[in-house]
Amino acid sequence: MNKILELFGHSTQQTDRIDWQNIIRDQQCPFLGRKCYKVRKSDPIKSIGTCIVLYGKERQPILICPTRLIERRKIFTDCLHLLTKHEPGNELHVVSEVSVPGGSVDYFLVSVKEERVKDFVGIELQTLDTTGTVWPERQRLLRELGIPLQDDSDRSSKSFGMNWKMTAKTILVQMHHKIQTFEHFNKNLVLVIQDRFLQYMRREFNFSHVRGPASIGDSVHFHAYRVERQSNDSFGINLDSRISTDSNGVGVCLGLQADARIDMDKVICALQRKISKETLFSPA
Repeated sequence: MNKILELFGHSTQQTDRIDWQNIIRDQQCPFLGRKCYKVRKSDPIKSIGTCIVLYGKERQPILICPTRLIERRKIFTDCLHLLTKHEPGNELHVVSEVSVPGGSVDYFLVSVKEERVKDFVGIELQTLDTTGTVWPERQRLLRELGIPLQDDSDRSSKSFGMNWKMTAKTILVQMHHKIQTFEHFNKNLVLVIQDRFLQYMRREFNFSHVRGPASIGDSVHFHAYRVERQSNDSFGINLDSRISTDSNGVGVCLGLQADARIDMDKVICALQRKISKETLFSPA
């Protein structure tokens, strides 16, 4: 069974109902309404287009494209409760790629009244980064679908992997940097991820202090979505869980406080080795 579950936003399980030849030719992302931005480094006119893949012994669907998370714009609706200053009659805006101290934030959900910003929440998207490339698997899929390939020379048997640890550590460090700005403004920052990814982070990092269900008083929120196969063999995402913490809590997730305690222990041991009658302090 091919490992590509969704290509250019279309389920590969619906082979009889989709005009794959036109989809591959147009290279459109249905979630952005324009050409898929995930292109080959060696051939940037070709979009890779992979959204969801099968991975692991359990062969579970894994999201590998963050844009896939904006399906039905549900992730924005699920952040409305964090706009505590939003009032009926205000307009809602979704603004992408805004720079803040600590980096760029993927989206802002903004409450606007009379053309003035009244409230906002930052929203970061993160899916799993792959090791290797999914291109050979994608090409095998196209051959299975009977799609003529302009260049059929790449018949590599290599597969791809998931960079769980580096992806998790990188996004937690980024959140730790950015949340300080949001806390200064007394605003919230939401990390939108897949449920499988959150399960990994909770298992491999220190999440014992993170609250679940989420508390609206916390500055950092994790919204985890599960991928579900629909009755028509397409795929959809639905909110699975919400947990929350603050900037100090993200630091604990990364082990920053734990490292500090280890350093303190080393200092105490060094001091205890050196203390003696000669080092005893006595007022003159």
